[in-house]
Amino acid sequence: MTRHVAFSDLRTVAYCPRKCYYQRTRDDHDRASPPEVAAIRGLATRYDELLDACPDELATEPIAVPPATYRERLATARDRLGGGDGADGVDGEDGEDDTNHWDRLRDPADRDVLATGRDCRGIVHKVLAEPVEPAIVSAGKPPERGVWQPQSVHAVAAAKALAWEHETPVERAWLEYPASGVIRRVELTTRRKAEYRAALRTVRELDGPPPRIDNRSKCAACEFADECGVRTRTLRSLLGFG
Repeated sequence: MTRHVAFSDLRTVAYCPRKCYYQRTRDDHDRASPPEVAAIRGLATRYDELLDACPDELATEPIAVPPATYRERLATARDRLGGGDGADGVDGEDGEDDTNHWDRLRDPADRDVLATGRDCRGIVHKVLAEPVEPAIVSAGKPPERGVWQPQSVHAVAAAKALAWEHETPVERAWLEYPASGVIRRVELTTRRKAEYRAALRTVRELDGPPPRIDNRSKCAACEFADECGVRTRTLRSLLGFG
């Protein structure tokens, strides 16, 4: 039987295949989320409370923007998701859906569900009902538009797993960035599904260190940089002497 691929491996391989290889070959690698990540994800369960909080109270929360900005963003998300304007679309387009998505995200049918699909498995932070859709809660900051590509792959994987379990098509997922007060819709387009399949294939074919990626900006904070042997740009090289 084919081994299920973890959501986390799909997300990592979409970011850097070589990093995924080192993670999978390190028995001592701890994939548990640090406490600060759990604290940020916890914000996604308290949207109503956060909207009612005063600036001093919000200042004590693990938010990534000033309290006034945070409340404004969250209120905007509530207003757009609660009516006919749709969600903050990944491609900058509002949908025609009049479903109250705010209530679905605020009070999902289930939380932290281990979903197992035909090819992949992992934790879905929120499972929405009518229709069934996954919501992935990110502890990071959102890009200016849309979602990060590794998170797009993660969202498709979660949707695929729920579709398999519930025996129903799932064509949309959600990305929540609760520290920033931002919620984004992820439509399962042909391109996104292709990126998911490419990531799945790459994980399954990892039997040695893949080539290093060209985007070395990802290497500076990587815990495997020394083992990988990547050379990050030094001040000397930036000045044209290296």
